[in-house]
Amino acid sequence: MFPADSVWRADVSKLPVHRSSAAYVNSIGADAHMHPDFGSGTWEGAPIGIPVTAVKPGQTTVKVSFEYASESDKGPYPVPADAKVEGGRGSDGDRHVILYDAAACKVYELYAAYPSGSGWRAGSGAIFDLRSHRLRPAGWTSADAAGLSVFAGLARYEEVATGRITHALRITVPRSRDSYVWPARHAASSSSDANLPPMGLRLRLKASVNTSKLPKQARVIAEAMKTYGVIVADNGSPWYLSGAPDERWSNDALRALKNLQGSDFEAVDVSGLMVSKNSGAVRPG
Repeated sequence: MFPADSVWRADVSKLPVHRSSAAYVNSIGADAHMHPDFGSGTWEGAPIGIPVTAVKPGQTTVKVSFEYASESDKGPYPVPADAKVEGGRGSDGDRHVILYDAAACKVYELYAAYPSGSGWRAGSGAIFDLRSHRLRPAGWTSADAAGLSVFAGLARYEEVATGRITHALRITVPRSRDSYVWPARHAASSSSDANLPPMGLRLRLKASVNTSKLPKQARVIAEAMKTYGVIVADNGSPWYLSGAPDERWSNDALRALKNLQGSDFEAVDVSGLMVSKNSGAVRPG
């Protein structure tokens, strides 16, 4: 993951509630229930969630051509022939391809990715150095609408198995505003409605919500949402929580997260954490 003092790993449990919290939650859906958009098994023949492909040392790189080339990192990208595609190779959805190079401490991310000749084509792409606080240039997208790393915000089984997730999680909202807040770098809307959440908005599960009776996998995720919160990263269905597919997930346990609803969350003001608008680092203490 990113450094220990990254905004993704910042404890937001004691930050002040955002002055527009109620409006934001209502616009996302105060009565709408959380939906874990990942799990075990398949849906329409594909694993459920955004898969992560582990890149082996020395993986051959390929050229990727981009629809939004001016806001994409040129690469090349170490895409193996068997790279996992969100929704499966036949999907017509977001088709994220997430490549995790543990040895180099980098993650390569593609949106709307398709094999093309000896390489790939994609809507957009971004490369993140997981040792760095560097954000994308202001106004740039990534493989995510908010210009953030998709990988950074995924719930992954191997983390939950340790009993603790130590970073914020990625969610989608039905409608957003034509604005973004730190650490996001890109907006994805034409609306100026101040009641709509901007990309990058941080929310947390309220401390008053009792999570003690949730099944373990759901409880670990819920506790992370209390401590580290969730970040608005894309437009989509309300309170859809992103994660990586894994056959070790218990879908029954994850389903318990659907008991949470929008009114259980509150937006927080993270401006006091910011060291620089162009850095993902947070202030000490």
